[in-house]
Amino acid sequence: MQAWQVHENGEPREVMRLAEVETPTPGEGQVLLRVRAANVNFPDALLCRGQYQIRPPLPFTPGVEICGETEDGRRVIANPALPHGGFAEYALADARALLPAPEALDDAEAAALHIGYQTGWFGLHRRAHLEAGETLLVHAAAGGVGSAAVQLGKAAGARVIGVVGGAEKAAVARELGCDVVVDRRTEDVVAAVKEATGGKGADVIYDPVGGEAYAQSAKLVAFEGRIVVVGFAGGSIPSPALNHALVKNYAILGLHWGLYNTKNPKLVLRCHEELTELAARGAIKPLVSERVPLAGAADAVQRVADGLTTGRIAVLPQNGATA
Repeated sequence: MQAWQVHENGEPREVMRLAEVETPTPGEGQVLLRVRAANVNFPDALLCRGQYQIRPPLPFTPGVEICGETEDGRRVIANPALPHGGFAEYALADARALLPAPEALDDAEAAALHIGYQTGWFGLHRRAHLEAGETLLVHAAAGGVGSAAVQLGKAAGARVIGVVGGAEKAAVARELGCDVVVDRRTEDVVAAVKEATGGKGADVIYDPVGGEAYAQSAKLVAFEGRIVVVGFAGGSIPSPALNHALVKNYAILGLHWGLYNTKNPKLVLRCHEELTELAARGAIKPLVSERVPLAGAADAVQRVADGLTTGRIAVLPQNGATA
């Protein structure tokens, strides 16, 4: 089969190599899946760079989120078991963690439903307890993680403010349903959000960026507000001033979604059921901005790493998938 492999750490475009390899053999508790679509995530770039919390042995195949097909023809969503990731014609996955792909979504959309939307659901509902009528601010609102949070926030009845970088991404954020869009490249984010909220600030802030975005969040969080720290796509990990959290009376909430797979897997299944219902009634629909062949995976991962994309990029293997 064909699969992308990383033999040394570095930038995705430089270290990912498409090769002909043996089809992997499932280990204890694993299943072999034909990859129908693989979604590109920022962690794929971190894996290539050797900067992710998990470091699979070299060589490995990246691709942490797929829509696959079982031997008996079932369409499922899975997080492949590294080192046999999803940027390949076949991948391995934990049999116990397979989730049914929603009928309302095609292969590419289903592949993009899992990590970003689960993270959004747990962040907004389990951690921040977002309520209808509250104001939600989403950093990088046109990106893969941010776009999911925007849709989930709207589905929960929140007023959503999206912060983006550039006019193209601003247009995407509006199409996603943001009530207010702030372009950080041309506007003062703090001033614009304060104006939009009458000086109150945002009740919940969803931050997958870190760095300057977090500094803005601390200035914009409302009384009894909640900042959900999802990741550091901006490359800088902030050091929050806890006295500031005390004085302004707000909460800083960390979210590592992957922990729920081991600490409370029943919640992951419950979340998937809710996401499936939301997809069935059209309340959420993953934004798949591009669908590329397997040969385009390295370039796609690099563009996600460089922050040049909107929504999600789906990689469609060359073995007959028609997502």
